[in-house]
Amino acid sequence: MWADGTQLPSAPMTGMQWLIWSLAAAGKFFEGFVVFMTGVALPLLSNEFNIGAAEHGIIGAASLAGILVGAVWLGGLSDRFGRKPMFVAEMVLFCAFLVGLVFCPNYPLLVIFLFGLGLALGCDYPTAHMIISESIPSTARGKLVLGAFAFQAVGALGGTAVGYAVLSTLPEISAWRWMYATAIIPAVIVTVGRFYIVESANWLAARGETKRAEEAVRRLLIRKPQYPAEIKLSTRDGQSIGHAGEDGGTWMSLFNKTNRRATILASVPWFLQDLGTYGIGIFTPTILAVALGANSDHPRSIVDLIANDIMAAKGAALTTSFLIVGILFAVALADTVGRIALQVFGFIGCAAGLFLASLASSFSGGTSTLLIFAGFILFNFMTNLGPNAQTYLLAGEVFPTAIRGKGAGFAAAFAKIGAVATAFLFPILLVAIGTTALLYGLIVVSILGAIVTWLFRIETTGVSLDQLEKPTGLTAGQPMLAPAE
Repeated sequence: MWADGTQLPSAPMTGMQWLIWSLAAAGKFFEGFVVFMTGVALPLLSNEFNIGAAEHGIIGAASLAGILVGAVWLGGLSDRFGRKPMFVAEMVLFCAFLVGLVFCPNYPLLVIFLFGLGLALGCDYPTAHMIISESIPSTARGKLVLGAFAFQAVGALGGTAVGYAVLSTLPEISAWRWMYATAIIPAVIVTVGRFYIVESANWLAARGETKRAEEAVRRLLIRKPQYPAEIKLSTRDGQSIGHAGEDGGTWMSLFNKTNRRATILASVPWFLQDLGTYGIGIFTPTILAVALGANSDHPRSIVDLIANDIMAAKGAALTTSFLIVGILFAVALADTVGRIALQVFGFIGCAAGLFLASLASSFSGGTSTLLIFAGFILFNFMTNLGPNAQTYLLAGEVFPTAIRGKGAGFAAAFAKIGAVATAFLFPILLVAIGTTALLYGLIVVSILGAIVTWLFRIETTGVSLDQLEKPTGLTAGQPMLAPAE
């Protein structure tokens, strides 16, 4: 309530809160930018370093493997050293490996640098989510976390567009280096900006550092006119913040009876979702080129190779744009319809999109092309409306503060096992069993994702992080209900 008696559902966002949100959104942008631009760069990389199908798969999987390790190792460190130090460190790593990639002289170093980029992006999965959700009002948490996450889709479109623009301007094999170079200066700017944010008061309070937590809240809530005038923090119901169960704040606490259900909900559907999203996202240009007959296994010249890549990039840009449309719907609906409903509905929609694309093999000409594009467009829209957005959101909400970094990091890493496997196997399986069989397999995966989500559902929509700290004692299938802040 303001001094004049005006009542609001929650306090307006401050400049510091918006700064934190913007810098977190930038991290998600770089993830989409690098991972999806790799799809455009792959044919050029393959030609320059003269690599085969297996090495091709390793390149596609390298950054995803880095995300897997970074999410568990570096993301988990945010529970020990704090959200802000890891929020800064991940961008320092990103900039260093990005520069190394641009000047990479050979294939082994290429894999190492791509892995390093993934390491930084993996740390960002839990850290960016936590630093937003622990600093903003609960009533807008879904919108703002997913709003930042939406920049992954913006980055995906941007990466594909930059790839196309660079290829069109500089039609030569080395064009891939300029693609990655375009991200260096923006990444440095974001790195500098992250030094100026405040530490998470939730994390400080969970460690018993009440005075530092109060100071962090004061910096977080600076506004004109100042409200509240005085800030005093206390624990809820006389208990410490950040209950992690009988195992305390160790990795094993993720699997105790208090947190096991949350771990399954956060990890398994995300794993199933990544099987499809990353494989299709990285290899969309390749799949479209093959399916539309625009690609050849043995291009007759460099000119043919680049022409094929440009055409595939155009098709990828069209289908990828619907990732943005999907995430915009997710932002609008997450705090009203709810996370679980959107995730289940999204998984079913992904299966429908993949089924449409699979029907293309039964037709020819314009009908086949229409089915392929319609299927990919529907898949991209539904995955960002549902599982791609909601799995990320839920993973940062269902765990207590003391192990939130570990929980969200483990979920992201477990998901990336599916992404790495898919990225490595896709180019091999495309040749071995064909596009249609691959799509059928992913349809089954999407349906399974909907089933697991429903069986282990925990609804966090509108529930404050303080309320989520309390052990629920819920059994599988029961929704979590609590009053909104």
